[in-house]
Amino acid sequence: MNYLNESTTLRSWFLTTDHKRIAILYLLSLTFFFFVGGMAAVLFRLELITPEGDLLSADSYNKLFSLHGIVMVWFFLIPSIPTVLGNFLIPLMIGARDLAFPRLNLLSWYIFMAGGLFTLTMIVAGGVDTGWTFYTPYSSTYANTFVILAATGIFISGFSSIATGLNFIVSIHVLRAPGLTWFRLPIFVWTIYATSLIMVLATPVLAVTLALVAVERILGVGIFDPSIGGDPLLFQHLFWFYSHPAVYIMILPGMGVISEVVPCFSRKRLYGYGFVAMATLAIASLGFLVWGHHMFVSGQSMYAGLLFSLLSMLVAVPSAVKVFNWTATLYKGTIFLKTPMLYALGFIGLFTFGGLTGICLATLAFDVHVHDTYFIIAHFHYIMVGGMLMAYLGGLHFWWPKITGRIYSEWWGRVSALVVFGGFNMTFFPQFILGILGNPRRYHTYPDEFQVFHVMSSLGATILGIGYLLPCCYLLWSLKFGRRASNDPWHATGLEWRTTSPPPKHNFLSQPTVSGPPYAYESPHPELVIGEGEPEPH
Repeated sequence: MNYLNESTTLRSWFLTTDHKRIAILYLLSLTFFFFVGGMAAVLFRLELITPEGDLLSADSYNKLFSLHGIVMVWFFLIPSIPTVLGNFLIPLMIGARDLAFPRLNLLSWYIFMAGGLFTLTMIVAGGVDTGWTFYTPYSSTYANTFVILAATGIFISGFSSIATGLNFIVSIHVLRAPGLTWFRLPIFVWTIYATSLIMVLATPVLAVTLALVAVERILGVGIFDPSIGGDPLLFQHLFWFYSHPAVYIMILPGMGVISEVVPCFSRKRLYGYGFVAMATLAIASLGFLVWGHHMFVSGQSMYAGLLFSLLSMLVAVPSAVKVFNWTATLYKGTIFLKTPMLYALGFIGLFTFGGLTGICLATLAFDVHVHDTYFIIAHFHYIMVGGMLMAYLGGLHFWWPKITGRIYSEWWGRVSALVVFGGFNMTFFPQFILGILGNPRRYHTYPDEFQVFHVMSSLGATILGIGYLLPCCYLLWSLKFGRRASNDPWHATGLEWRTTSPPPKHNFLSQPTVSGPPYAYESPHPELVIGEGEPEPH
């Protein structure tokens, strides 16, 4: 008897307080929102194949890229790894029966769904054209679309983020197994902990900001609109004070996934464990201090620009620590190129390149040149999509045998990882060139000389979409036809591998204890290389 087959009624799922089932509910919900946002991207990439606006009007194009950004950022990228992998794994990794507040955990999913569906009603109502950033005074005064509807949905979903973050913080503090000291925790737990701190501290700032937009739009109170006594830069300060830490809500859990996958498939201890753990907290802390680098062209003082430029470069240091530690872990390791490892290596490459372009954007002179061009889009997607989504898929493949008790096709997994990596680079690398050449973003027409790069980008998006569809097919196939997984098919360390696959309702038959350091990989396991490369159950 396991958590999946203990009860199979809809009531048992929709009223469950089991963190593992709630993770599955989040997985299904996020997959739905991902494909809604993805379809919007397909439509506007089709428009951009030709220089003329011959498929979509300017108004429809604005609504599509706004829909894509709002759904992808607020209802997929930010909640994805914490709510799915975090919900499923944190109690298992700390040796607990569940999270500290199981009912609050279920409530967070209902709040998330309420916010998401509320926001999606803007599609039926007529859309929103402000972009995912809701910049004022356009959003608060002049837009003729359903800004309040979309913002209200995001406002509601913020309570889900706060509840989830609070649950993780309390659970990690008070429910750890005997012997599981702070410096024996898996790095994934450290990253979820740091992410939760950001979620609890920063999300209220976003909620207040969106509420002020609604107050100005509905009541006409002069807050952001200069024509009635407001200050539009106030919105940017408030919005980016949340939204730059939100970047680390997206990427820190992905870094945690990579810190689990790389040691496992290198058969080595994670190099510099203490430095990686402290770098996690440093990224979370410094993330609150760099919001002003989004405002170099806003008219802020030269001295503020210099300070934010310095801080933006400083936050690259703990990020680089992680990259160097992963590569040092790979050095002289016995590397197995399994599907999770391919996704992890893809993450390291794309995140590193995205981070280096971030340092370019932290340089004032260069940022002024490429501000509001396709360079910004490319940089953002290299970090958020190339980085976070590669980590999400890598983690999903790594823990899929534990989640479902089934083994997927390793061959198809490797194909999907390579297709996603190739399609992603074909989609977004040409956009760096477009940005340097001066092609502004958010325009549905462009000069003829830019067409070749847009065609390459749209072709790459098609390949990328195929890469994202492949896991849906073979992972679903594995649920019925995949071989049964052993308790520890990857010969990994960590408490989550000490229980059955899939785990029982309360995770462990007896209270586990921890007596050694994390990532105690001593020797390679030849069992990892058989047949198609699939792990042999034992």
